[in-house]
Amino acid sequence: MGRCYGETSPWRVSFVSREMPGVGEYVVMEYDGRRVLGMIESLLRGVPGVTEDLNDPETVERIIRVTGGRQYVRGTVRVLGDVETLEIPRVPPGPGTEVRSADPETLGRIFGRGNLTLGRLLTASAPFTVDINRMVTRHLAVLAVTGAGKSNTVAVIVDGLLRAGGTVIIFDMHSEYVNARFTGGRVNRIGASINPAHLSLREIKRLSNVRDNAYVQERYLSRAHRMVRSGMEAGSSSPAEFFRRMDEKLDELLSENSSDRRSIIDVQNKLEHMRESYEEIIDMESEGIIERLRLNHANVIDLGSVDETGSDVIVSHVLQEVLQSRKEYLRNGTGLEAPVFIVLEEAHILAPSDRPTESRYWIGRVAREGRKFGVGLCLVSQSPKSLDHEALSQANNMIIMRLIEPNDQLHVQRASEALSDDLLSHLPSLNIGEAVVVGLMAPLPAIVRIDEFEGKLSGGDLDVAGIWSGMRVRDE
Repeated sequence: MGRCYGETSPWRVSFVSREMPGVGEYVVMEYDGRRVLGMIESLLRGVPGVTEDLNDPETVERIIRVTGGRQYVRGTVRVLGDVETLEIPRVPPGPGTEVRSADPETLGRIFGRGNLTLGRLLTASAPFTVDINRMVTRHLAVLAVTGAGKSNTVAVIVDGLLRAGGTVIIFDMHSEYVNARFTGGRVNRIGASINPAHLSLREIKRLSNVRDNAYVQERYLSRAHRMVRSGMEAGSSSPAEFFRRMDEKLDELLSENSSDRRSIIDVQNKLEHMRESYEEIIDMESEGIIERLRLNHANVIDLGSVDETGSDVIVSHVLQEVLQSRKEYLRNGTGLEAPVFIVLEEAHILAPSDRPTESRYWIGRVAREGRKFGVGLCLVSQSPKSLDHEALSQANNMIIMRLIEPNDQLHVQRASEALSDDLLSHLPSLNIGEAVVVGLMAPLPAIVRIDEFEGKLSGGDLDVAGIWSGMRVRDE
């Protein structure tokens, strides 16, 4: 392809060529008894004699006619590591070292070491695989603008995990996965339900909109909830009965504490609003999430009809229960026996950067502690800048598809040491289904074309024009 020239370093070299390679193409250089892999990160094309100080088109034309238009290509290669060990060599290649296109066999040996196939290298006919253990235990973020292929990517990952016998929980914010068909395993649909008998005071406060600084309201809500919960077994009554008993207990407290009349009545009003907002998802017969999970299934929790507050409580409650159950199993053998990979769609809503939520707290807990207990996270978002930085920085693996907004790009780069400036520059120009993949699950950073999901999803863009056309025909 070409040869190194000028001053070189162990990390980056310049080369000159007569051929036109592609940015992102993999190359091999042999020196000091090593075969070293690199990736072309920039290219320039020129014609000898046609320099930047020329400002006469006729002069340029004469030079090209005399030289025959012979062109040269200059570029830079980022050194990725030794082909065998993937270690960065300590010495640079010498000027004149040949730069050759990496052959498919070499690339297949490097990028085919994992046990889950994600796609193929964009610039070579070689498969790209990732390591399941490092993906699950070190967490993952899938980031892209709407329509770039996030759902397809998540489906490919989930299908691969199911093929490997994995257990997955998907918080399905838009009901995309409830009717999905995976070739690697089955879907276990779990309805969005809340059992007040299982909820903590913090969760009841969130649903009833009792604020953290409303200390008097919190005290009476806590007393009423504690008394009602102790007298009600799960499955023993309807949601209406739960709220009726809460109201009765608050009436009793009101008669005993008339000086706090306003606060107690405020709690009653907020519980009434909670009943009106969430009565459809409150279920006194609902078991805990551990009892409803199925191993080697995609366990889809359908949140499509639940508002942000309800989703926040459900997600935080499930995360807490799963983490605690895995801890119990590893300590005494009772609890959730299988490691779990949890997919959080619309992660920027659940863990926003600008306000605290219950989910943000528990996403952070799971991100910090889950590695030791076999609980992995996958944060999916089209707005990385709106996603909590701490949560994003805990994802040691990233699949980054098309990102146009500069603040999104910078937010992602600050969260990932592996995302270099040259890889960052590719993000706005990626096509649908193409991604930059970095992190511990991959042998090296790479630009990848993600495979097409072979099963079926419920989501996707609507054929708006077709729907309107059909309605017009019916009207005529």
